[in-house]
Amino acid sequence: QATPFEVPHLWGPLKELWETVEGAVLRRQPESVHLLDLQLKKHKPHFVSLFKNPAKSAEQREKVRKASTEGIAIQGQQGSRLLPEQLLTEAFILSDLFDIGELAALELLLAAAFMGSRPLAVLLYWDGKFCVANSLRSLIQSRQGKTFTLELSGELLMSQGLTKRILSLVSEINVTREFERLQKERGLGNEKHRKEVGAKCFPHSLSCCQSSLTKDDTLALIGHLETMTAEADGSLDSVNLALVMALLYCLDVSFLEQGTEDREDLLQALPLLTERQYVSAVHSRLMDSQPWKLPGLQAVCRLAWALALRALSQLPQGSALVEFTEADEALADQALLGDVFLFMKEGMLGCESCGQEEFYIRRIHSLITDFLALMPVKVKQLRNRADEDARLVHMSLQMGSEPPSSLRKDLDHLMVLIGEFYSKDIFGLELGLEFWCPTESLQHTSLQGSYLGMALQRPPHKQVVLSKFVRQMGDLLPSTLYISYLRMLKGLANGPQCAHYCFSLLKTNGAPHGDNIQGVAGSPVSWEHFFHSLMLYHENLRRDLPNPDTSHYRHPPLRGITQRELEGLTAFLQLLTTIVTWSENARLALCEHPQWTPVVVMLGLLQCSVPPVLKGELLHCLAAFGKSPEIAASLWQSLEYTQPNEYLTFILGSQVELNEIESSCEEYPLTRAFCQLMSTLVEGSLPVNLGAGLRVPGFEPYLTFLRDAVFLPFPTRAYRRPAEKWEVADAVLEVFHKLLRDYEPQPSDFVQEMVELQGEQVPAHKPPGHSIMFHLLNDSPMLALCLSLLEEGVRQLDTYAPFPGKKQLESAVLHCLCLLDLALQKEVMFMDLLRESQASLLVSPLEQLLQGVSPQTRRADHIVNIARYLYHSSSNPEAAFQSAKILRHIARYPNIQMRLVGDFTHDQAVSEKLMAGFVECLDNDEAEEGIEKGDDALKKIARIQHETQIHILNLLITSLELKTPNLALYLLGYEVKKPVSSTNLQDPGVLGCPRSCLHAILSLLQRGSEKRSGPLLSRQAPHLAELCYQVIYQLCACADTSGPTMRYLRTSQDFLFSHLQHLPFILPSNQIAALSQMSWLMKTAAIELRVTSLNRQRSHTQRLVNLLLDDQPHTQHAADGESGMEEQTRSVSGFLHFDTVSKVRRKLLSVLDAIDFSQDVPELLQLDFFERTQIEQVISNCEHVNEQGHTVCNVKLLHRVLVAEVNALQGMAAIGQRPLLMEEVNSILQQVVERNRVRRSLSAKRHALQSWRSLVETLLTACPADLIPADDRQLIIRDLLLDLHDKVLSEDAAGELMPIVAGAVFTLTAHLSQSVLSEQQQGAGLEGAASSGFASIANSALHLILRKLLDFILCTGGGFQRLRAHLYGSLLYYLQIAQKPEEPDTLQTGKWKSMWERLTAPEDGFSKLQRENLAIIESYGTALMEVVCRDACDGHEIGRMLALAVLDRILSIDRQNQWLVYLCNSGYLRVLVESLRQDDATLQGLLTPQPPLLKPLYIYESKMALLTRVAKTGQGAVELLRCGLVSQLMECQVFDMIPDSDAHRVMRDQSGFIPSPLDRYRQILLPTLRLFQVILTSTTTNHQQGAAQVLQWLIVHADTIQSLLRCQELSMRALQELSLLTGIISKTALPGTRLKVKSNPISNLSSLLQQRLCLSLLGRLAGSERERLLKQAEMAAPGESAERREEMEVAMQQVCANIMEYCQTLLLQSSAQAQFSICLFGPSGGEPAGRDAGRADLSSTLPSVAYSRAPSLGLVLYLLKNSAADFFRFHQSHRQSLGKLQSLEQLPPEELKELCQGLVSGPGGVEKISSVQRSLLAKRRLVQLINNRAKLLALCSYVIETCLFVLWRHLEYYLLYCTPTDPKDSLLPGVSAYRSRLGDGEMTERLSRGLGLSRVSQQDLDQLQTEMATGFGEALQRKLLEVEGLYSQVRSRYTFIQALVRRIRGLLRQPKS
Repeated sequence: QATPFEVPHLWGPLKELWETVEGAVLRRQPESVHLLDLQLKKHKPHFVSLFKNPAKSAEQREKVRKASTEGIAIQGQQGSRLLPEQLLTEAFILSDLFDIGELAALELLLAAAFMGSRPLAVLLYWDGKFCVANSLRSLIQSRQGKTFTLELSGELLMSQGLTKRILSLVSEINVTREFERLQKERGLGNEKHRKEVGAKCFPHSLSCCQSSLTKDDTLALIGHLETMTAEADGSLDSVNLALVMALLYCLDVSFLEQGTEDREDLLQALPLLTERQYVSAVHSRLMDSQPWKLPGLQAVCRLAWALALRALSQLPQGSALVEFTEADEALADQALLGDVFLFMKEGMLGCESCGQEEFYIRRIHSLITDFLALMPVKVKQLRNRADEDARLVHMSLQMGSEPPSSLRKDLDHLMVLIGEFYSKDIFGLELGLEFWCPTESLQHTSLQGSYLGMALQRPPHKQVVLSKFVRQMGDLLPSTLYISYLRMLKGLANGPQCAHYCFSLLKTNGAPHGDNIQGVAGSPVSWEHFFHSLMLYHENLRRDLPNPDTSHYRHPPLRGITQRELEGLTAFLQLLTTIVTWSENARLALCEHPQWTPVVVMLGLLQCSVPPVLKGELLHCLAAFGKSPEIAASLWQSLEYTQPNEYLTFILGSQVELNEIESSCEEYPLTRAFCQLMSTLVEGSLPVNLGAGLRVPGFEPYLTFLRDAVFLPFPTRAYRRPAEKWEVADAVLEVFHKLLRDYEPQPSDFVQEMVELQGEQVPAHKPPGHSIMFHLLNDSPMLALCLSLLEEGVRQLDTYAPFPGKKQLESAVLHCLCLLDLALQKEVMFMDLLRESQASLLVSPLEQLLQGVSPQTRRADHIVNIARYLYHSSSNPEAAFQSAKILRHIARYPNIQMRLVGDFTHDQAVSEKLMAGFVECLDNDEAEEGIEKGDDALKKIARIQHETQIHILNLLITSLELKTPNLALYLLGYEVKKPVSSTNLQDPGVLGCPRSCLHAILSLLQRGSEKRSGPLLSRQAPHLAELCYQVIYQLCACADTSGPTMRYLRTSQDFLFSHLQHLPFILPSNQIAALSQMSWLMKTAAIELRVTSLNRQRSHTQRLVNLLLDDQPHTQHAADGESGMEEQTRSVSGFLHFDTVSKVRRKLLSVLDAIDFSQDVPELLQLDFFERTQIEQVISNCEHVNEQGHTVCNVKLLHRVLVAEVNALQGMAAIGQRPLLMEEVNSILQQVVERNRVRRSLSAKRHALQSWRSLVETLLTACPADLIPADDRQLIIRDLLLDLHDKVLSEDAAGELMPIVAGAVFTLTAHLSQSVLSEQQQGAGLEGAASSGFASIANSALHLILRKLLDFILCTGGGFQRLRAHLYGSLLYYLQIAQKPEEPDTLQTGKWKSMWERLTAPEDGFSKLQRENLAIIESYGTALMEVVCRDACDGHEIGRMLALAVLDRILSIDRQNQWLVYLCNSGYLRVLVESLRQDDATLQGLLTPQPPLLKPLYIYESKMALLTRVAKTGQGAVELLRCGLVSQLMECQVFDMIPDSDAHRVMRDQSGFIPSPLDRYRQILLPTLRLFQVILTSTTTNHQQGAAQVLQWLIVHADTIQSLLRCQELSMRALQELSLLTGIISKTALPGTRLKVKSNPISNLSSLLQQRLCLSLLGRLAGSERERLLKQAEMAAPGESAERREEMEVAMQQVCANIMEYCQTLLLQSSAQAQFSICLFGPSGGEPAGRDAGRADLSSTLPSVAYSRAPSLGLVLYLLKNSAADFFRFHQSHRQSLGKLQSLEQLPPEELKELCQGLVSGPGGVEKISSVQRSLLAKRRLVQLINNRAKLLALCSYVIETCLFVLWRHLEYYLLYCTPTDPKDSLLPGVSAYRSRLGDGEMTERLSRGLGLSRVSQQDLDQLQTEMATGFGEALQRKLLEVEGLYSQVRSRYTFIQALVRRIRGLLRQPKS
């Protein structure tokens, strides 16, 4: 784990050493062995000078003293660091305390502070020692070649006086501990444990030395033992026991019996055989008559030596030692005199650590068995002596005198020792088996005696001897030994096989047939004898049963049973209980025995007046019998009806006993036993109709008794033995726990059912679990007591002092926690059912009750008490686990969270403890994941600790989703009192920052992250790692916590980089967890990239980007001293010079490789009995969404439903089929489990892919573009795209993953297109690119991408339309690459490039790529066309729009028109055209003020765009007309619904996103107008057909068009509308069109109106309103003014040009010669009112007046002048922009900024973009300007030409042909002449009326001539000719202007008539 300084010498390296030793010795990891070798060489001095501390020195003291002023250099950090004064004082205290160097002390303190609190320094000091000792112990254990030989021999350590050092330490350390306690070193709460552990393990290293202590060492050890003292209760403490064991192992030769293959080597190495002096020294020392301080200990050593000598004497080598081996008998006698067996029982077995070390247990076992086997004579003597004593006792009893005092009880002690020793078997070794010799060959495969289960071979001699001992001792047993013998049997029956043997022994003993050895009628130790006696007792006692009145209960007549008999009965019952507990067969055999009927007899005895102790034993025994369900059922019935016609006498009796007898005796054996019996019986199942017939059936009375008589009063009763208080609580809570655990709330529980009892209806009882639930969900005494018990428990545990009943208290507390947890789990269901049933029960949610005030402390601290159990996770892992579970349930409620934060932080001390508790649980090293429920206690604890960690992390995850402040923020070390974002996270210990859960999570994840193999956690505990990564992601993703967290991870941990470099995590065993880990990590990385990019922390972003994208191998691993993983590989490649070539797979791609796209799906169920559809229905009913958000099936629920279904079947057939049915149920469940796994797997893959995608997208979009050079960027995108496609196009890719892939493909293609385009813009163009390929990415790669993309589109088939939308988007982006960018129109082109040159010019890169793209697309043939066309016609809206866009794009490049032909022939085009009619209604709906969805509008626009594209080719346009396009549009009524612009102002959408109704109307109209314009342009050959149809549309919608032309407000959109409309009108006015349309008066009228409106519009635009409109546009949107103005200018010019074209057409249409032409303009040459007066002029002339008169010719002249002026202005501007474009590099930055302004949105947008971007934007803007000006120039010159033409036609008519009229004539002057010329009255009528030219007098004509002459002066003529020179000649229409100017000049110069 990364610490901000070097780890202290006294702890860090030692911890590492221990981990290495553990890896090599215990876990057998091959890589650790090599490391171990290095470590041992390094640490040899630590072992040799065991625990020698670095010395103090004055120099160090001085250095440390100055640290607060001058600072001190800390290794691993730059510079020096100032440390607070207080820290230094503590360092000095520590240094004095342990006598260690000052710097070492300071290091310890700093490390401790980093881990959370400085007092930990003491702990670290001891932990360092602990690690050395443990390593030493493991190494010594692993020597002697038992496992493997590390190259390290005993001499390395032992020869250097290690033993002496250890012994001296053992004596010193006790002193040190006293010294420490005196020091009271600053509140060491929990550290006591660690110190004891520290002290405990030195001797361990010896206890395993086994046989290699030298003579001096052994003698020193004996010397130490002589002075040893015992604890108060006569037992040894753990250290002393260890030393005793060390000596016993030195004197051990029993291992030589085992006959292993290395026996000879072991014999050679045994100093007892090889060193004579060794034997003699030890012998004389032990024969010494000087008594030790503990004579019993001396006796043990002597016995051990005697047995060693006896064993040696039996070896051939032992003959040399005969002088010593003779003394074995004497030694044994001395040992017996020293009460050796008594001391072994009390002194050694009494020590707690005795049962916890397998070595100790085996050694004591060998001591006992060797004594019995090697010294049979001694045993015989003991037996004889015991028989003798028994006779003496018997005689003295008869004579009534005292028994003699000299009686020895050695055999008694031996038997009791055996009984005690074997009855505890923590490790399940069943060593007692050695005492049983199978007489018959038992047919047991599981039989594993010490001779490996070969029952038919002869058992070893020792076993025969031992079994003989058991048998013989039972023969003719003297009564004094009876009880001891039973106790011995009880010990030896402990275990499944032992119990079986013991049962057989007791069976054969009582058999009265010939097999019996003695031939005696029956031994007193036999079933026969036991049960016979029991029945006799029952008979006797039953006779004097007390009267029903209870007065007798107080003094039960005890004449039946004496004290001695009581002990005997108790011993027998305990033996029976043991056997029955272990052996199922014994249980059934005894129960079914016709004569003995033990259950009945025992229940009978319970009714008699016997002492409570005996009743307790009887009940324990019944409980053991109740383990078999068959017996349990009958037991229930017997309990109910112990008396005929009475019920529940048993409970009533128990209650009286409890209140009367047990309470007064202050002992409660009966109550405890009753609870145990209940616990066993409810384990199986409760009979539903328990007690039916006599009472209301059910368990309720028992429950009431347990709750009200046992549980609630337990705290207030008096107890003689304090521990018993907790035993009672534990026993009764266990029953409650089991009842609640098996309870599932059912709807029937909430309905009051009635039962009939003795003829009347009474309410039935509810299930017991329901009753407990009810009590827990109310503020009941039961809940209050549970909570106060929890409070008491945590208070007791916090003292760390042992107290009587501690184990039971812990167990009771655990049951309380379990009850609360179960209640929280079941309450939701319970409350729901209660609500539905509408019953009148009142309950409150438990989480609210837990917030109540505690009566003891007067504070609401129940939840805090529950949380405090986490602090005891090391000693009580299960309580911590339940506590975490409860907290996690409660954490779901946001309102409780806020209160909890207050409660947790209310008291500083409690707050620190709670934090430490959570941290300790998370920090746990021992926790392990995924261990199956095994028997091994350690593994079980490891699993529980792991589950606790999981719950805590889930608690954090849940809390983080709630609003602040929440628990997670407090636990993770964020501010809860101030704003969260102000938190400043630090390493623990820095600035007083405690170690929080965040530090714990990080250190869990960091373990091993610096090594090659990556973080250990992700392999060892995949699920835990996944949750850790998730917490960190949540912290980074939440806005409040993101800042502090990411800063901390970046600066002090370098977290992301160190973890990302190990991607991908590959765990074959747990693929799902590995994917989830990667998902969270990648999501966090994406956030980090985004944040560092925004904050411009380039180096951080760069590092991560390189890590993820580089394909060059890295070498930064070697930072931490060990050579990194690349070092080795590169040293090879370095000298082979592969470096240049070697590429590695990009990290991002290898992560993608780790996601397997294929998913095996379970095949369908094969069912014989159930109906498949129904089963599927049931399965889907059992589905729920779990915490991770996956939908999974609840397997337990499903199992219940199916089993209930099977149980409901009636009839014989069903019973016969039951096994088959259950088998099918099983297969269904397996299938469902598999389905759940598949779902989880798919979900994990989706999640991982999603995260991968977001990481890729962040890399490409959020990171500064210049971090990845453009060429690299394209190659990266290419790799990613090709890999993605390969994976998704493989045969077995799962469809569920496709949408994400499609999304990623879309983003990647978009970026590819963008990258290529920007590279081209930056590049010098495409001159060089044509040959080598397109930009940096080769054409071949682009083609490959296109092919894969099209394959992907095709492989999605019919479904997946939404998915294809992404792919169409990608295709559009892809096709955009080959689109030629806009080029500036320099106006020079035509002049230089002739047609021929253009045809022969080489093909540029764009066209080449486009051609190749098209070839690829066409190679897919109609399959692709079909898919795209189908999507364009129906389906999801976005999909349709994109499909339409794709069609549009492909049609635009398809020169061969293959797609167009397909569209037409397959009928898709007709479908599209006909759908317009259906769109009409929806489009009308769009014009309502409250806008509905705008989707139809967008689809309509897409359709029109496509149709417009089709119409651009002649063939397409004709096809459209043939499909009836115009007639469809004619029928659309939406065009007639112009919204009123003012009415809807109020309804405007504030955001501006939803357009106003008028704008929406224009969005509908404009595409149609454009489409018409294109059709009119395309259908040149059969023009009239197209124009005629369009004209009809104009006529049908005439009203609309007139109102549009009358438009009051000329906004930008209105001008666009007008430009299109006038364009169409002018094009439909071509000759011949009108003849096609049948002329009728209405259509004629409308066309005249149109004519007038157009001319008045011209008046407005050419004259009065033009400037004002432009100004208005600038005012409206100041930001976008420049572009806005340009667009307006273009639109206005366009309208003018269209109207002038219209005029020209009309003039030409009426006649070819001027004299017959119609006149459109009045004969007045005056200009319209000046610019300034324009507004007034307009308003004064009302529209009706304005429109009624024809405009004057002066308007045309004015337009001409303006256009000429504009032309020069535009020309000038065009030249300037061209100049700027050519010298773009030299432009000053201000000007560049100004150019960019229009293209960058938002204030300050220009500042943010890079200089490269800026020049690109400026270039784009200039091209835009140039092309805009070019367009304007074209329009101006066209307007000039048409104006001149119109002017000339009119002047020619007026000045040459017009005859003025006298004022009286109302008609036109030459009407009659006209009539005669035209011969068409109607026409004349129309013309004369239509033009509104009332009269033209001579005066008018004269004035016209003079005005025109002045207006059309020399200056204007020069200008016009210049225009021709500058522009028109380039466009090659040589002298049109020149000719017209000449003619007009001629007309104006002729003399006035």
